[in-house]
Amino acid sequence: MKREEIRIRDPFILADDETKTYYMYGTTELGKNLEAYDKFSVYVSKDLENFDGPFVVFDGGKQGFWATCDYWAAEVHKYNGKYYLFGSFRSENHNRATQILVADNPKGPFTPLSAEPVTPPEWECLDGTLWVEDGKPYIVFCHEWTQVEDGEICAMQLSDDLSHGVEKPFLLFNASDNKSVDSFDGKAGKHCRITDGPFLFKEDGKLKMIWSSLAGGKYAVLEAESNGIRGKWMHKGSRFTFDGGHAMLFKDFNGKTKISLHHPNSPQNERAIFMDFE
Repeated sequence: MKREEIRIRDPFILADDETKTYYMYGTTELGKNLEAYDKFSVYVSKDLENFDGPFVVFDGGKQGFWATCDYWAAEVHKYNGKYYLFGSFRSENHNRATQILVADNPKGPFTPLSAEPVTPPEWECLDGTLWVEDGKPYIVFCHEWTQVEDGEICAMQLSDDLSHGVEKPFLLFNASDNKSVDSFDGKAGKHCRITDGPFLFKEDGKLKMIWSSLAGGKYAVLEAESNGIRGKWMHKGSRFTFDGGHAMLFKDFNGKTKISLHHPNSPQNERAIFMDFE
């Protein structure tokens, strides 16, 4: 398949240096709108334009997994020799949550690392990502606007094997801390603001984050920076003018830093795009 033929939201690229292969994960089992079914799949490419797949890496229905819908935003990190999938999941009788799955191979099959999600059971959470600082692993995730109105991005230190949290989550910032974020009247109340898709990286000696929200009437990639995961976060606007987001960064096999995101944000038209991140 060609890149422009693949409908995907939240595209996440794992670039495997040993095999010079790109693995593209994300929200892949999409319905007409934003609903997503009970599988995660991967597409495989050598050049980011021609892809094989999709290959199912986790089938929740076949595994008897607790979540029945909204399999969103899978991302896969290589950590201590294994591959860890951070995914968002939901069922009718369980809050949206991030759970961590594990496999020996980027194409899976992935299995749950623990019986329960790693995010707090009483919270509505999504879009967990991995960050390692001073040798300590953290999950960074969104406490969703549907519950708190002013969306939050939080972090929590994990055990060395990523199976559970070793502390209570702590707040990094609210969506409203970035003054360019739009508010709207949502079902949780008035003046709601969205936090989506955090991704952390180091640049110029700073810890930086890209994340997404509605800004300027569009879905946008916003930026923040800090001295560390527990530091004060300073905010910037978007460097892009189009309607797209839920981004991440990776290095291609020529050593170029690329940004991956979906564009446009309109259901059924979403496609992965990759650009130089400068």
